[in-house]
Amino acid sequence: MTAVPALPPLFEPFPLRGLTLRNRVVVSPMCQYSSVDGAASDWHVIHLGSRAVGGAGLVFTEATSVTSGGRISVQDLGIWQDGHIKGLTAVVNAIRAQGAVAGIQLAHAGRKASVARPWEGGQQLPLDVGGWTTVAPGTVPFRAGERAPEALTIAGIRDVVQAFQAAAARALAAGFQVIEIHAAHGYLLNEFLSPLSNYREDEYGGTFDNRIRLLCEVVQSVRGTWPPDLPLFVRISATDWAEGGWDIEQSIELARRLALLGVDLIDCSSGGLVPGVKIPVGPGYQVEFAARIRREAGIHTGAVGLITEAIQANDIVASGRADLVLLARQLLRDPYWPLHAARQLGARPAWPPQYLRAAE
Repeated sequence: MTAVPALPPLFEPFPLRGLTLRNRVVVSPMCQYSSVDGAASDWHVIHLGSRAVGGAGLVFTEATSVTSGGRISVQDLGIWQDGHIKGLTAVVNAIRAQGAVAGIQLAHAGRKASVARPWEGGQQLPLDVGGWTTVAPGTVPFRAGERAPEALTIAGIRDVVQAFQAAAARALAAGFQVIEIHAAHGYLLNEFLSPLSNYREDEYGGTFDNRIRLLCEVVQSVRGTWPPDLPLFVRISATDWAEGGWDIEQSIELARRLALLGVDLIDCSSGGLVPGVKIPVGPGYQVEFAARIRREAGIHTGAVGLITEAIQANDIVASGRADLVLLARQLLRDPYWPLHAARQLGARPAWPPQYLRAAE
């Protein structure tokens, strides 16, 4: 009897709650800046559906705003009203039809909202050309010289929590099977976490317990709405890369707390809170954050950041440094990276039958 060759770890199935991902390759959330009034378009169906055709196990939407004012740009994807469900359902259907799991990242941009698209300069939009007043823990802008945000009141904070909860319900109605809460990259939830952006003196600022309070409340509200058999992820910036800011030690303790609240995986990114900091960017430069959080907090993790090669990605999983590998720009360059990586690693994934003539 011929033995069946073992799968490379990157292409082993990954069970999580009631789901099983077909492999450990994840399409990281990547903003497309291609929505009108928050609605998903044909672009989103084609873009995300093609990554499912390419063999990824889990395909995330871009950061999808839970409020109109929480968009990074006017053209961001949204889920703040029921009218968004129809377009998102088309995206889900395209992903799931190709054997991948559909995930959505729920987000609020906080003080980094109201900017032009990157290819239009990315600068804060003036109020008289479509900009709006942003919200944050306090009134300090992201960059000196930018328009100051409004400090959220307690009532405003409660509205944010309710917006995430309502968005989770809409995500379920659209057919998504994984939610990721975006608490990284200097956006609203990250702004509350870091002492470099949170100067509040009430129950949402000051101590570690107070600074993590909003994120914990959002997690509890989403987990209470999200079915118990479906996974919940949280993306964090494991460090601000700035003295006196949020760091890996705080991230580990936060991960422990989130696990107790029903979070299944921490997606480990970094930076974005403070402009102009020096980040030691290089291949896999954030992987050790995922490794430490996985080891010391006892929770599943995802590694992201300049992961481009099949051997590199496979080694991250094989060595136990992360459970999943999230790819971003490499999947813009090559939507079929998982199929190519599997071949390089000696696996034989199921190619779409329409493409079989090119599989060998």
